[in-house]
Amino acid sequence: AGIDLNNTLVSGQKIPFFADPDQPYNQVMANVALRAEADKIILGGMGLTNDDYLYFKNVFSNAGVLDRIVSFVNTTENPPVERLLIPDMALCAAEYFAVQKHEKVLVLLTDMTLYADALAIVSNRMDQIPSKDSMPGSLYSDLAKIYEKAVQFPDEAGGGSITIIAVTTLSGGDITHAIPDNTGYITEGQLYLRRDSDIGKVIVDPFRSLSRLKQLVSGKKTRKDHPQVMNAAVRLYADAANAKTKMENGFDLTNYDERTLAFAKDYANQLLAIDVNLDTTEMLDVTWGLFSKYFKPEEVNIKKELVDEHWVK
Repeated sequence: AGIDLNNTLVSGQKIPFFADPDQPYNQVMANVALRAEADKIILGGMGLTNDDYLYFKNVFSNAGVLDRIVSFVNTTENPPVERLLIPDMALCAAEYFAVQKHEKVLVLLTDMTLYADALAIVSNRMDQIPSKDSMPGSLYSDLAKIYEKAVQFPDEAGGGSITIIAVTTLSGGDITHAIPDNTGYITEGQLYLRRDSDIGKVIVDPFRSLSRLKQLVSGKKTRKDHPQVMNAAVRLYADAANAKTKMENGFDLTNYDERTLAFAKDYANQLLAIDVNLDTTEMLDVTWGLFSKYFKPEEVNIKKELVDEHWVK
């Protein structure tokens, strides 16, 4: 729901997950793959541990979708230089299905940080002068030639598409490192995984995540109350963050502050946590339920006709 509700994805989009290495990003990728409306799913695994490789295999097998999955996997046991071939092979297969077969293709690339590290190893062996963070000077171009393969063909051309979702692991949460920094210039937003200490789960952070194309579908392909519910929920979540700062600094909390803190905990647990598996309509209904549980209609600041239609009495 942290994706579908707050950062809806669009066919033909390119977007990365930014996550710490100890977070379960591959589980999130597998969930995204199973929920996506795609004809083919292509997994490009770079430097996967055997556990992660078997996890993907078991999840797709148990879900009965192996017939629409194509995998190109390089494990930690394989030479790092082979990782440089994985994105090209995955995207070459994606182009075949999108262009020749007119199918909707979802490409999962994990982990782009290990791909960039392999680039650095090769460039150092070739005695090239390293750039920022010991990365090769061509890093931007190397990443762009992968991400820019994302495409949505018009209906008259057959209507196929290639959507790219990648993982970029962060070193110590450093978002200014050359790899996430260059990635951010190329992609159409990012999804940021964060461990929420209040509920003890990993969530899709609504403050640092952004899908730059969500307005193309939010409220148009989804229910018309979607944009207003999304904005109201994030605003109230931000009010809770301010209340938490006041509490940590020893200031008295108002009744509204206490209600926003309770709302934020339920919102994170029932909607933002990565183990939540609801469709978009159910997510909106759950959010309306939380609004009516903790707030008055005027505090939520949503159009009256939408409140009259959806407010839980």
